[in-house]
Amino acid sequence: MSRRGRSGGPSAFNWGSVVLGLAFLYGPIVLLVIYSFNASRLVTVWGGVSIRWYAALARDSQMLDAVWVTLRVGLVSATAATVLGTLAAVTLARSARFPGRTLLAGMIYAPLVMPEVILGLSLLLLFVALDLPRGFWTVTVSHATVTLCYATVVIQARLASFDLSLEEAAQDLGCTPVGAFVKVTLPTIAPAVAAAWMLAFTLSLDDLVIASFTSGPGATTLPMRLYSQVRLGVNPEINAVSTLLIAVVSLGVVAAALIQRRRTA
Repeated sequence: MSRRGRSGGPSAFNWGSVVLGLAFLYGPIVLLVIYSFNASRLVTVWGGVSIRWYAALARDSQMLDAVWVTLRVGLVSATAATVLGTLAAVTLARSARFPGRTLLAGMIYAPLVMPEVILGLSLLLLFVALDLPRGFWTVTVSHATVTLCYATVVIQARLASFDLSLEEAAQDLGCTPVGAFVKVTLPTIAPAVAAAWMLAFTLSLDDLVIASFTSGPGATTLPMRLYSQVRLGVNPEINAVSTLLIAVVSLGVVAAALIQRRRTA
């Protein structure tokens, strides 16, 4: 064993494991970004550097419509899921003895382990029974229903360690219970609420199965559009739109990290 291995430092095996793991995770993403600037129509043949596929994407109205629908669904469903998830988390974290707590917790946690095919089919049957036309709002409600569970878990974990004496002190100073929650608790758990929103938004962007069951004419999301094109053959334009999505998500993660660092500084 080397001296660094005996002293507890990183060994060659540890460095190799880290490098292989990172290469396995991020290697395909790097290749996708590189080939989005490929001039060749064949995605596996390098034909030089070009932005022709980004220009083609700018002229593809169907792809742009799918991106716009996906962003709208994600923004609305993530906001609704975060608001409802916050209320559900407060109920579960602070009302330990009300009769329906076990049922409520089970209903929230069940979709986390339930296959998406079952969730999508159940929501489809619900909309058919209610005679609701499938479209933008059915997809949005479906995404909010599913991502609500994830938002609740994230926010409930933060509320479990929150000191209730802070709210009680605010109420002693004249705040109402709602005012104390808004002015004291909500700013304290704001990072968890933001994380829950970002998780819900990401899950909405990524969903294919549930949207396939609940969407209708004029409500084709980007994953559905990409899946339908891939079945006919990989178009280099897919690399371009995927690269743009990676850039948007990366900027969001960096912005969240900078905001969090500024709050803790």
